[in-house]
Amino acid sequence: MAAQKPGLARGTRDFGPVQMSRRNYLFGIIRTVFEKFGFQPLETPAIESLSTLTGIYGEEGDKLLYKIRSNKSLRDQLDDEKLSLLDKAYKYWLPAQSELGLRYDLTVPFARYVVMSQHLHTFPFKRYQIQPVWRADRPQKGRYREFFQCDADVVGTNSLLCEAEIVLMIKEVFEKLGLADYSIKLNSRKILSGIAELMGAPGKEGPLCVAIDKLDKIGEEKVFEELKERGFGNDAAEKLKPFLQLSGSNATIIAGLEKLLAGSEVGMQGLAELKEVMIMVEGFGIKVDQLAIDPTLARGLSYYTGCIFEVKPTSVQMGSICGGGRYDDLTGMFGLPNVSGVGISFGIDRIYDVLDELNLFPAESVRTSKVLIANFDEASAMKALAVLGKLRERGIAAELYPESAKLKKQFTYAESKGIPYLLMAGESEFASGEFGLKNLQSGEQKTFTIDQIISELR
Repeated sequence: MAAQKPGLARGTRDFGPVQMSRRNYLFGIIRTVFEKFGFQPLETPAIESLSTLTGIYGEEGDKLLYKIRSNKSLRDQLDDEKLSLLDKAYKYWLPAQSELGLRYDLTVPFARYVVMSQHLHTFPFKRYQIQPVWRADRPQKGRYREFFQCDADVVGTNSLLCEAEIVLMIKEVFEKLGLADYSIKLNSRKILSGIAELMGAPGKEGPLCVAIDKLDKIGEEKVFEELKERGFGNDAAEKLKPFLQLSGSNATIIAGLEKLLAGSEVGMQGLAELKEVMIMVEGFGIKVDQLAIDPTLARGLSYYTGCIFEVKPTSVQMGSICGGGRYDDLTGMFGLPNVSGVGISFGIDRIYDVLDELNLFPAESVRTSKVLIANFDEASAMKALAVLGKLRERGIAAELYPESAKLKKQFTYAESKGIPYLLMAGESEFASGEFGLKNLQSGEQKTFTIDQIISELR
């Protein structure tokens, strides 16, 4: 039988040591910021009941759910003989029913968790989650079928302090990552509800959001066409245009919205909430120049009900790298009504691509051994084990080349792993008690005792 050519499923990737080191660097910074703001860690299963996932993300999201087909229900009905036949023919059998699905995001599983474990927590409850999610999307730059999200959510409070702190977390994460060129767009689903009302389509903010969410991809005319297809009146485009044309400073946009939304109570309520978030952010005494109100921001997920956020880089061609918003009754779908929540999600894979393109990963983000002990011969290698143990005991990442080989080969190994130092530990070095420490970047070599080498490396 010919060997099968290895390959990856489209929209998935392998991560080698360099990529994993950099990803762990990103996870570490985001985790540190989350914990600084009082969030606690949580994990939920990759697989959820399909009933938990469907009907929550809106029509666009439901199309992208990965459904898992299980033969359990059929197997339970079969005797041993028929089971044996089924096992032989399993690859030709496909059940009609799906009962499970891979999680689409981390927010809905979190809402399900909150309902199931409400007796364990005091509200408001703040959690963060760093796990992969899956979407049956068309793979392209910055869009994968399997990717990690880093979420932080607060449930059990209506306070807009949570929204203000989300803005500050976004700023701190990207500040620590060295990314300055990005925008934080802020809007409210209530403003979009008000716009739908003023367009003569009250209650149709869902279809409006789905259409407006595509504005950057398909342009105004196509959005207007889609709205017409979704049952909006012929004059809907004319009523929507003034909102799409708003520009300038946050103060200018707020003033424009105050005039345009004057006939909508829900729209004005959304605007008042945005203004309060802006005032709270200023109250922290931290200037966030990247924060901008954008009445065209919709975000496709249908469970949002209040403030919504989206972050995009401005110096790299890339979609959203961070987003989120408030949801007033997500837990109500699982039997716990009137528990408001708000959250944010960092898309680690897109953030990685942006930092990589801009060369913003620091050299120290790639973790490797600090020193390689050269292996000259079996006797010296045996003595070097005590040196290796002492280095590791003092917290220095170190390794001994596993077999005696030409020094050039050991140099190549160290350089390929990015190990900065090579420790010469041959017969003459053990006899004198002084060892050569070679800096593989500068080529400089100095002689030290083991204790001096530990001080040098630390």
